[in-house]
Amino acid sequence: MAVAASKALAGLGFFKQRRAKTARVARDRVAFMPIVLVGCGLVLFALAHVWLRLQVVHLGYELSTTSKLQNQLEQENRELKVELATLTSPERLAATVRSRLGMVEPATGQVVILP
Repeated sequence: MAVAASKALAGLGFFKQRRAKTARVARDRVAFMPIVLVGCGLVLFALAHVWLRLQVVHLGYELSTTSKLQNQLEQENRELKVELATLTSPERLAATVRSRLGMVEPATGQVVILP
C-alpha cells in the first residue's frame, strides 16, 4: 500500500509539472502576441509607405509628361495665332483677291449710294 501511495504521489507531481509547463507556454504565447501585432503593424506601415512613395513617383512622371504636352500645345497655339493674323491681314486679302479673282478697286463713277 505504501508503494501504491508513493506512485500516486509521484503521478501527481508529473501532472503538476505538466500543468505548470502548459501554463507557462500559454503565458509565453500571451506575452508574445503584442510583439507579433506590433511587428505586423510595422510591416503594414512599411508597405503603405513604399506604396505612397511609388504613387508620388508615378504622379511626378505624369505631371512631367502633362507639363511637356502643355508647353507644346501653347507653342502650337502661338504659331496658329500668328498664322491666323497673317492670313487675315487686309494687305494679304487684297493681294489674293486681285490675283485670283481679278478684282480691282471700283472707279469713282461705279459706286452707287442707295437712299
